[in-house]
Amino acid sequence: MRKQLSALSFQHSAFRSRRAAAVGFAPCPILSPSFWRMDGKSLAVACMSAMLLIAGCRQDMQDQPKIRSQRGSEFFTADHRGARPQAVNTVARGQLHENSYFYTGVVQAANGYREEKDEMPFPVTMDVLKRGQERFNIYCTPCHSRVGNGLGEIVQRGYKPAANYHDQVRLSQPISHYFYVMTNGYNAMPDYSAQLAPEDRWAVAAYIRALQLSQAARPEDVPKGVQVKSLKEIAAQSGDPQFAQPWMH
Repeated sequence: MRKQLSALSFQHSAFRSRRAAAVGFAPCPILSPSFWRMDGKSLAVACMSAMLLIAGCRQDMQDQPKIRSQRGSEFFTADHRGARPQAVNTVARGQLHENSYFYTGVVQAANGYREEKDEMPFPVTMDVLKRGQERFNIYCTPCHSRVGNGLGEIVQRGYKPAANYHDQVRLSQPISHYFYVMTNGYNAMPDYSAQLAPEDRWAVAAYIRALQLSQAARPEDVPKGVQVKSLKEIAAQSGDPQFAQPWMH
């Protein structure tokens, strides 16, 4: 009877292996006829080895030393908190911000209130002004126009009028005021802290000062030997005389 059952099991295993191969699947090693040809001792050793291997892998994954989120920990005996608080007086990399004026545009006044200043936190060079002009033309001109008179294309299409950098109110404001507005927004203007890095906001503020100077400059302000052309002349030479008309005062 035992021999008959073994033969039947062997035949069934061989059938399953051939069927799996026919449909494109790799046959299971346990269903392989060669597996069942092993003697009892070898088969027992193979099964025990497989069981120990499976159990060992599971325990290694199950009991590895780690901290699960929102769970306690026996490692920290003082408070048993797995989520550790930030160490005192530590600052994340890139967030030191020692020069608060560079990042905020304000300083602490003697009366305790925040105060804007009419000075740049770093020297202004031609490269800084060129960078400010580039950023200004990208992000500011839709509302403020290329010359900063507040008559940009969006305003002409019904948006709330933008600030005119050449009126007495804006001319009297300190340069850090523009940085502060770009950082935090003002009235209908949203903040541009996501689009402009702090150094770019300062560059734009410096370029606004250059725009204010350009619209109120006098011939004697120009250094000797430097030829200056009016915007109207430049537009005419470019072949579009009407281009500068909305910006002429």
